[in-house]
Amino acid sequence: MVTSVGVPGTLTIALVIPLQGPAGIFGPSCELCALLAAEEVNQERGVLGREVRFTVVDGGATPGLVAAEVDRLVSSGTVQAVTGWHISAVREVLAPTIAGRVPYVYTPLYEGGERAPWVFLTGETPGRQLRPALRWFAGELGVRRWAIVGDDYVWPRLTAGAIRGYLDGLGGEVCEEFFVGLGTQDFRGVLRRLARSDCDGVLMLLVGDDAVAFNRAFARAGLDRDQIRFSPLMDENMLLATGADNTRGLFAAAGYFESLPTAGGLDFGARYHRRFGAEAPVLNSLGESCYEGVRLFAELARRAQSLDVRRMSTMSDGLGYDGPRGPVELRDRHLRQRVFLAAADGLEFDVIHRL
Repeated sequence: MVTSVGVPGTLTIALVIPLQGPAGIFGPSCELCALLAAEEVNQERGVLGREVRFTVVDGGATPGLVAAEVDRLVSSGTVQAVTGWHISAVREVLAPTIAGRVPYVYTPLYEGGERAPWVFLTGETPGRQLRPALRWFAGELGVRRWAIVGDDYVWPRLTAGAIRGYLDGLGGEVCEEFFVGLGTQDFRGVLRRLARSDCDGVLMLLVGDDAVAFNRAFARAGLDRDQIRFSPLMDENMLLATGADNTRGLFAAAGYFESLPTAGGLDFGARYHRRFGAEAPVLNSLGESCYEGVRLFAELARRAQSLDVRRMSTMSDGLGYDGPRGPVELRDRHLRQRVFLAAADGLEFDVIHRL
């Protein structure tokens, strides 16, 4: 974990992003997207006249270690806010540890239901991401029988419950369900059962390298001939690691894709590559979420004219701005945004539908 000491006239944010583990694959893009946001905010005279800086915390460590490090930084006055992409298992420990002392902007897609008034959330939730996607698959492709393959922690478990409810309303069903430990690379047992099932598709709730390993094994087993795959957490880094030969019938849903053909998305991509060069980590929804986290924090502070969490929360409803995801608006501390469905085309995503 990297730490720094606060400097007078600056505002330091703890940027909690994965530097190890299954999610480490997109940690570099998370850091660069957040840095781009901070530089742009600083060009706009910063936050309340203070220059934004980061202390990077490894969100890929165990939840207890992450929370202990952030607690130390907050308690010492080293950081004045927390943001970043990290799994819900970390958020569930981190949010009560922060306990309203500083604002906490949580950027990933997640299972929904966070109620702590000091937590602001930029990510997609199942009702706005998965429900309309499942309706599209049923109507356009006739896919109603799904297997769920997920990592075994809070996001996949609670999201699976929501999926079962959505499918009930569509006349569909979950015909198989598997949960594996974070870091799983051997899916042979899961694939054998999938091969014997009569499922139309596989709904993947796997993180980073776990999803890559599953995709490769799924295609090697020839299951991509008969079953589609759909994931709400499948970014361009994971697509590249999966390999072009292993992406047939693979779909994803997100508020942002690098290939999103909108003015905001194209402009963001141009700024990112102008700043970091052609060899920078590929842009993706998970990295871009960290841009949104910094941007949302700056907008909240400016509207409240304060870093006081209670004042921010009271004044947050209806806050809106335009960004890479297009026009967004905060409601009940959740960022309302457009969500898109994309199909893998080799090593790129083709955005095919706005959900």
